[in-house]
Amino acid sequence: MKNLKYIIILTILFFSCNKKLDVSPSDSVPEGSVFADNASIQKALIGAYDVMTGDYLLNGDLQLYSEMLGAGDELRWDGTYDQPNQIYNKSILVNNDWIASTWQHAYNAINICNNIIASIGNVDEKDRDRVKGEALFIRGEMYFELVTYFSQPYSAGNTTTNLGVQLVTAPTLGGVNNSDFVPRSTVEQTFDLIVSDLAQAASLLPEDYNPNKEKNIHANKFCAEAVLSRVYLQMGDYEKARDEANDIIENGGYSLTSSYAAEFNNDNNTTEDIFDVQVSEQDAGNDLFLFWSITKYGARSGDVAVLQPQVDLYEAGDARGNFFYQGNGELRTEKWQLNFKNIPLIRLAEMYLTRAECNFRLGTTVGATPFEDIQTIRSRAGLNTDPSYVTLDNIILERHRELVDEGLHIQDIKRLMQSTDGHSFDANELVFPIPINEINAVGADILKQNPGY
Repeated sequence: MKNLKYIIILTILFFSCNKKLDVSPSDSVPEGSVFADNASIQKALIGAYDVMTGDYLLNGDLQLYSEMLGAGDELRWDGTYDQPNQIYNKSILVNNDWIASTWQHAYNAINICNNIIASIGNVDEKDRDRVKGEALFIRGEMYFELVTYFSQPYSAGNTTTNLGVQLVTAPTLGGVNNSDFVPRSTVEQTFDLIVSDLAQAASLLPEDYNPNKEKNIHANKFCAEAVLSRVYLQMGDYEKARDEANDIIENGGYSLTSSYAAEFNNDNNTTEDIFDVQVSEQDAGNDLFLFWSITKYGARSGDVAVLQPQVDLYEAGDARGNFFYQGNGELRTEKWQLNFKNIPLIRLAEMYLTRAECNFRLGTTVGATPFEDIQTIRSRAGLNTDPSYVTLDNIILERHRELVDEGLHIQDIKRLMQSTDGHSFDANELVFPIPINEINAVGADILKQNPGY
């Protein structure tokens, strides 16, 4: 189905040898031996993580896409790159090469995982469940990101007719043939696979697995549950979203950092981090720093400006409202100020906010009352909370205050059926086009373009 499948062997070798992960390269590996033994498959798994957390995906670009799509009057793109400017202005071209690279890299990671899953019998028995669970986690996470950006949201309804993305679960090692030309599945079918992958991953993964000590790239059970919680929230399945979040809070062993500032710009995982992109001085850095920080700290000139309405979200005394600085003539967020620092992808505070919202909607108190969870979040920010404060609108406001500029904004806008920049949550302009080079390779009758493009 992909015009790049024939280079999958080269891709695995390239990403497995990336300096970020400090994996020794091989000069050449015959195609049939790439997934033939435990060591090769373990190396391929590292490669899949590296693709997922690399350029155009979770190294900052997906987060940038979300915040630019949902910018409203809170953010502005000031950079010279036209690709994110198209996203910010909701005038995306079908040949936007950043978006095309996101699509290709996501399917690259998926294909590596498909090969691992198909060859799982070659993994040592003691590692088999974990390796399969990690591959399912990566595949489920990648399909979730793809359907988030390239399809109508679940909240738009018509999930059995609205188009999702191409679902490819069979491995490809050789060249392209007619069986690879897969049409897009529906949104419902795409979410079904995502849920299946992540639920199975959670059942197979250990609660704690950290072979690399301080720099842990491996997912555990709670990583899978955290993404599942996000998926269920998008689907409006509040009971399941609540229960996944609750298990993490109650049994994951995580705790909030002592201050809001302590959660960001760190060399290693904090007690709050459920899943991070690991960054070190061996890397070129991360794209959140590159585009959100300024030249003073070694970044560009400051591509993303924070506007006053975002600062005005916060009440007096809220430490989160002081987490901005003046740089190059504009306000900036301190979250991505420094280079070579980890990117928190999923953190415990989000789980508290999810549990609070779901309990409130359902009229339940699983794990804690909504008031207790909101007070937990606000207390760290230096605020007291009266029980009367806890309404659905204020829970959602606290979610935005806490997670601002972290790459979840457009997802919340869509599931809550809000609007942004004059566009309804289900507007065609808030959905990415299928890259034109992909359509040209597969055929427009098979790989259908999104409306409006």
